[in-house]
Amino acid sequence: MAVIKIHDKYFKPYISEERLNKYIENLVIQVKEDLDPNEVPIFIGILNGCFMFVSDFVKKFDRPCEVSFVKLASYEGTTSTGKIKHLVGINEGLKGRTIIILEDIIDTGNTLTEIYNIFKDKQVKELKIVTLFFKPDVFKKELPIDYIGKSIPDKFIVGYGLDYNGLGRNLTSIYQLTDKKMKNIVLFGPPGAGKGTQADRLKDKFDLKHISTGDVFRYNIKNNTDLGVLAKSFMDKGDLVPDEVTIKMLKEEVERFPDANGFIFDGFPRTISQAEALDAFLEDKGESISGMVALEVPEDLLVERLLERGKTSGRPDDQDETKIRNRFNEYETKTAVLKDYYQNQNKYFGVNGVGSIEEITDRLSEVFNKL
Repeated sequence: MAVIKIHDKYFKPYISEERLNKYIENLVIQVKEDLDPNEVPIFIGILNGCFMFVSDFVKKFDRPCEVSFVKLASYEGTTSTGKIKHLVGINEGLKGRTIIILEDIIDTGNTLTEIYNIFKDKQVKELKIVTLFFKPDVFKKELPIDYIGKSIPDKFIVGYGLDYNGLGRNLTSIYQLTDKKMKNIVLFGPPGAGKGTQADRLKDKFDLKHISTGDVFRYNIKNNTDLGVLAKSFMDKGDLVPDEVTIKMLKEEVERFPDANGFIFDGFPRTISQAEALDAFLEDKGESISGMVALEVPEDLLVERLLERGKTSGRPDDQDETKIRNRFNEYETKTAVLKDYYQNQNKYFGVNGVGSIEEITDRLSEVFNKL
């Protein structure tokens, strides 16, 4: 998922198709638990926005049911006008029946009030409200909302039936209106490629926060944080630190900078599970990875460079060619998997890492400017 433009506005990824399915599955389970299994309910959708929600909901509802629609329009542009157009009604006999309203989103409650007015003289057995999204900050009514898929802040969203001036309904995920597009870069490079040097230059040039996994680990261990103590307990036994511990450290670091223009992730992710966790975390914040940018340098050149560095660095792993090549093998193995992961999202960008520091910064900047 990436930032998209609809008419004159930009929308950032907010809720994926997979998560929408989970919300709907949970709603169906709750409704079925409360219904008499021998009863045939009538599900009523509020057009236009709910058509995708109703379709997916009733497909998951594996009992006999009836489906109808009413049409009420309350939106013009990105704000609610509070003016509800006349009802395009229903013809089913409702007396003594259980009616379940399926709403895509409830904000002020004006539409919901109209729905109650429709049914107040219909002598229905029971009226329940199911909504996929609910905006508690702006809900102005005292009407009961029986089932809520997800409560969300009062920000304009599109997709999955919801539109902005007619467009966006066919999007299978939910997008949120955004004023700016964060630039979140996964920066990769083999040992000795100068990744750290470039990250320092690029963070200043693009006003981004540089998050180095190594630095985050050292900080947490040095300061004996709960996560640091936990990580050290694995390291002391010679075990790899579990992904969930590393991910929690990274999340806490990101949360320290709520107003950041974006991040350069250095040394993370290293596995597919870490990449998926990073995507899910950013998605919850309405953001996404802009791209994986990898410095590409011939191995022989880097071996020569690291051996030269080893003469002054004092690092044993820079003084043994066999160990150096083993590090490259590990890097290539991990990067190959992640390269495929990001290429499948059209987010992988390889950059020539041979040349002066300034030349490489210029090449990287060309890619950063496009993301």
